[in-house]
Amino acid sequence: MNLVIFSGPPSSGKTSIILKTIESMRKRDLKVGVVKFDCLSTDDDILYEKAGIPVKKGLSGALCPDHYFASNIEEVVQWGVKSGLDLLVTESAGLCNRCSPYIREIKGVCVIDNLSGINTPKKIGPMLKAADIVVITKGDIVSQAEREVFSSKVNSVNPKATIMHINGLTGQGAYELSTLLYNEDNQLETVQGMELRYPMPSALCSYCLGETRIGEAYQMGNVRKIELGDDHA
Repeated sequence: MNLVIFSGPPSSGKTSIILKTIESMRKRDLKVGVVKFDCLSTDDDILYEKAGIPVKKGLSGALCPDHYFASNIEEVVQWGVKSGLDLLVTESAGLCNRCSPYIREIKGVCVIDNLSGINTPKKIGPMLKAADIVVITKGDIVSQAEREVFSSKVNSVNPKATIMHINGLTGQGAYELSTLLYNEDNQLETVQGMELRYPMPSALCSYCLGETRIGEAYQMGNVRKIELGDDHA
């Protein structure tokens, strides 16, 4: 079984891109399944089910979804193997700009959209910087000049990545992506012992652990204070 990890900011078009890409892969008689990792709620699993795609979902709740991903990816891989999948796709919520779900030696895809803002590529951190492939969406509703500038910004953050423009509505470009995601020679049975490409923040503060009260008296653990100068009082 092959494994591919998708990440990217919310509403960038990850699910649409995955659906169109799987549609292309099915024409090659490949069995593809999806596991959706999100935080509080998702209905994307319904879209996969309607398309006849084996799917599971996991909600992290109060936990960072990428920490939740790292804690559960081995079990997810075992589900894929037992289900007889040729390719397992994981889709991460992409809510934390300090985290990245990518694993060394496993293909990582970041989906980002042209409407997210010209400076977004340098703001979203390792989910873009550590990706093998960067898919840029919603190019049909911006000008050619805007597409080129945004693509240049992506390239400046991750010059080693393959950058692709894909339309999540029509599927234009999805076939080309599908040819990069499956390699019959790279069969995987476990990710046990593999390493994340980027270390996730592990230090905890009071608010990570459920504290709701404001004030220094309630702030413990990893706390960083803003520098406002001497005249802010």
